[in-house]
Amino acid sequence: MDGKLLKPYDPKETEGRIYKLWEESGFFNPDNLPGSKENLRKETFSMVLPPPNVTGTLHTGHALMLAIEDVMTRHARMSGKKTLWVPGTDHAAIATESVVVKQLAKEKKNKNDLGREEFLKLVDGYAKTSHDTIVNQLKKMGASLDWSREAFTLDDKRKKAVNTAFERMYKDGLIYRGQRVVNWDPKGQTTISDDEVEYKTQKTKLYFFKYDKNFPITIATTRPETKLGDTAVAVNPDDERYAKYVGKTFEVNFVGVPLSIKVVADRMVDKEFGTGALGVTPAHSQIDWEIAERNNLDKKQVINEFAKIIVDGEFKDKKTTEAREMIVEKLKAAGLIEKEEEIEQNIPVSQRTGGIIEPLPKLQWFVNVNKPVKERGDKTLKQLMQQAVESRAIEITPDNYTRVYFNWIENLRDWCISRQIWYGHRIPVWYKDEEIKVSSGNPGSGWQQDPDTLDTWFSSGLWTFSTLGWPEETSDLKNFHPTSMIETGHDILFFWVARMILMSTYLLGEVPFKKIYLHGMVLDKNGKKMSKSNPETAVDPIVTIDKYGADALRMAMIVGVGAGSDNSLSEDKIKGYGKFANKLWNIARFILDNANDTEFENPPTHMLVQQFNTLAKNITSDMENYRFHLASEKVYHYIWHILADQILEESKKNAEIKSVLPYLLQNSLKLLHPFMPFVTEEIWGMLPNRQNLLIVEEWPCI
Repeated sequence: MDGKLLKPYDPKETEGRIYKLWEESGFFNPDNLPGSKENLRKETFSMVLPPPNVTGTLHTGHALMLAIEDVMTRHARMSGKKTLWVPGTDHAAIATESVVVKQLAKEKKNKNDLGREEFLKLVDGYAKTSHDTIVNQLKKMGASLDWSREAFTLDDKRKKAVNTAFERMYKDGLIYRGQRVVNWDPKGQTTISDDEVEYKTQKTKLYFFKYDKNFPITIATTRPETKLGDTAVAVNPDDERYAKYVGKTFEVNFVGVPLSIKVVADRMVDKEFGTGALGVTPAHSQIDWEIAERNNLDKKQVINEFAKIIVDGEFKDKKTTEAREMIVEKLKAAGLIEKEEEIEQNIPVSQRTGGIIEPLPKLQWFVNVNKPVKERGDKTLKQLMQQAVESRAIEITPDNYTRVYFNWIENLRDWCISRQIWYGHRIPVWYKDEEIKVSSGNPGSGWQQDPDTLDTWFSSGLWTFSTLGWPEETSDLKNFHPTSMIETGHDILFFWVARMILMSTYLLGEVPFKKIYLHGMVLDKNGKKMSKSNPETAVDPIVTIDKYGADALRMAMIVGVGAGSDNSLSEDKIKGYGKFANKLWNIARFILDNANDTEFENPPTHMLVQQFNTLAKNITSDMENYRFHLASEKVYHYIWHILADQILEESKKNAEIKSVLPYLLQNSLKLLHPFMPFVTEEIWGMLPNRQNLLIVEEWPCI
């Protein structure tokens, strides 16, 4: 028996050493797996790591993702598949630039003081430091990633992929430059996509009023300041109350500002909502912009990028909130407000900066999701995305998110891909006088490149195939794409997963992955969303690993928590699985102390062996059908309550049962390895007659 087993199991002493052993073995790389060179591993398993942002450290969401994905990867590897799990990080443009801008602000500087080139050097330095921290933390979790294929969304290979994708989409008329209402973040001073807008519920006033005493229709709004830009009132064509006004134009004096208001009929208007009449502000609402397009209305901008009023007069340069108060007071003084209601309203804010979103008309770059693509059977990008899931070429687990996915696509608007920041993939478009040229390099003298960068999701949308070498036709792309699986949180189904489907079906004519596995949120012990800002309930993965070991954290995150389910995580739960690791350690000590080497060689014939093999097949079925919460619970229950509490006790007085123990130990270690890789590999290394590391041992009963 190994002398180490005489002491309690020490994850702190073990885990770093074991991870180094795996790295040095080369088995994270599918090309080095036993049987790969002989082409014995005919079936492949491939998956890309959802790239963590280079803006911070590992949080509980990352830890859950890594635990589940490593379980999938280790099981596939032990099942004889040529297994690739691709690592990488995301430059997370807005978030990363924002961090460095804040750091500069502390020094009383801004990015314009440095200039674009020097500022980007500073951001690159920050990103590199953050990257190194993240990689170290991924290793601490035991993630068996192929580091030889590591990628970064902003490295040279990904840059080539991004430029190729942009040029192809531009050539096919899928990328265009146009003036449209976008989500403008006054705090971050950039556009953001619809999916990066969060909504915070707060109480606000809904005002019912008329523009002036001569206007015959009452409208309602929570933002009277935007009414300075109204050019119409829209009513439902079936609403008899307003039929006589449709087509008429009224010259009104709205709080001292002259407006020309045309009454138009539009089916979009709900005649049961509010007064059934909608004040149309085309320049400051996407819905109103569409009404204006259908009815040929003027689009008058009255708010600027700093959320200030730009109309001449007393409201000019006032913040929107200040102008609102002034306008309400004027309307009240004129007797134009008919009533006020206090309502709950969803206020749109930027996910990254927390700034309140201001819809503004801006000249931006967009992806057209409704244009037919000749190469793809005249299907639009929306139709390609629908078809990928409708045809079951991609399956979503849990299945209820399939309906959510289709609903999102039905409401999908053209995707604004330009961002007014410096960090990121610069838009490969050049201008000279009235000419426009798309090129990844400088086309020559006199050409100026577009100053904007691309939405981060544009580059990460290429992730499954850009990491495998696209646009080159590489062997990795041929062997591993489409990937087998994408596993991520349900909260980024639309940010990222849907965009990968869009990019892959358009650019490659195939789906990016065959399966989507969505995990839930990590909650604290009180069932609330976990936040590092609340140290009383938050679980810091790195602190937890140092305290109880990565194996304990992994098990606590997986046992009993199915796909899409939220996980209530507490320190007590993690501590319990730390005790389980030590229980396994003690079981191994007992068996090694009471067995001879030959008993580890050939499986005995015994009822206990048959029972174990039945369990192993049952667990294998769970693993193959992504029921990891059940598989982990079953192997845990068997080792603690059957093997330790019953079989070991009976073996003390039954020699025949004692001879079965080595078989049960070896194969229990195999079943547990995907969930608790460190302690199982450490014990495996102490067994006699072992041929390989446990990481590449054959899965039981396959």
